[in-house]
Amino acid sequence: MTFFNFLTSDIAIDLGTANTLIIHKDRIVVDEPSIIAMDRLSGKVLAIGHKAMQMHEKTNENIKTIRPLKDGVIADFTAAELMIRGLIKLLESSGKLFSPSHRMVVSIPSGITEVEKRAVKDSCEHAGAKQVYMVFEPIAAAIGIGIDITQPNGTMIVDIGGGTTEIAVIALSGIVCEQSIRTAGDVFTRDIVDYIRREHNLFIGERSAEQIKMEVGSALSELDNPPADYEVRGRDLMTGIPKEIKVTYSEIAYALEKSVSKIEEATMKALEMAPPELSADIYTNGIHLTGGGALLHGLDRRLSSKTKLPVHVAEDPLKAVVKGTGEVIKNMEMYQSVLIS
Repeated sequence: MTFFNFLTSDIAIDLGTANTLIIHKDRIVVDEPSIIAMDRLSGKVLAIGHKAMQMHEKTNENIKTIRPLKDGVIADFTAAELMIRGLIKLLESSGKLFSPSHRMVVSIPSGITEVEKRAVKDSCEHAGAKQVYMVFEPIAAAIGIGIDITQPNGTMIVDIGGGTTEIAVIALSGIVCEQSIRTAGDVFTRDIVDYIRREHNLFIGERSAEQIKMEVGSALSELDNPPADYEVRGRDLMTGIPKEIKVTYSEIAYALEKSVSKIEEATMKALEMAPPELSADIYTNGIHLTGGGALLHGLDRRLSSKTKLPVHVAEDPLKAVVKGTGEVIKNMEMYQSVLIS
């Protein structure tokens, strides 16, 4: 068995639009932004993850940064393959004479098409995987926050990632009803860029908007313990000169209003679709929020007042999906029914 372990290794991947996380030997070994920087002329990979993110929107004409995933699915096949390969290299120990073949479990959005599934599988195979299994993100998130999905007990998960928001009611190791919408972290970022441009005549980049979202992003215009105002620097559209302004959390709440409403609507729709017995379970267990979007100030309170149900934010919402995917690869026999091969 030890020799077999030497030849193969199990990897769990949360291939996200914003971040990619990898679990190997029960540890999160890779937690990097899903971005790659390449040389335009030679096509050589210059940087992956954090290093590429630092280059994003600051490149000269010879360098391009690519985010290979859009709306939770692979948009650039070649870049995705190079990115996965580069991230796997980070965890392979250089001391080995040959790299082991990998068995991978990758989390995918529940609203994904067959063609998009195929793209994920092919990318992983080209990056060196011998066997590729997939698991739906809401199921992985539920396992990751410690819920026993095999029980005849209904659980509702709202997983707000970078590209998609996955809302699912889970029971007996399967999704009973789900809503997958393409309003999530990336849309919030674009909303902030548009709002600052419209209201303050200031042009800011994606990275600055992302920072604003993380610091003062809010789903409610009135919070009990509000975050401090945030200083934003960008280019004044009137004069063309760099300038700095301060934004408040209530301004950002106003900017995100439309997108947060869409998530509310989708949650309500999923609740309407749930069978009555499962609705009774959800009334008791409440709704579980996971993904980066769960960190938006006041989102739990807002969803709670809309649905009149208790809303629990996961302990580490960003890592819920990858932890669940890691559990699946550890207990392949137990979770055989949730795997898509």
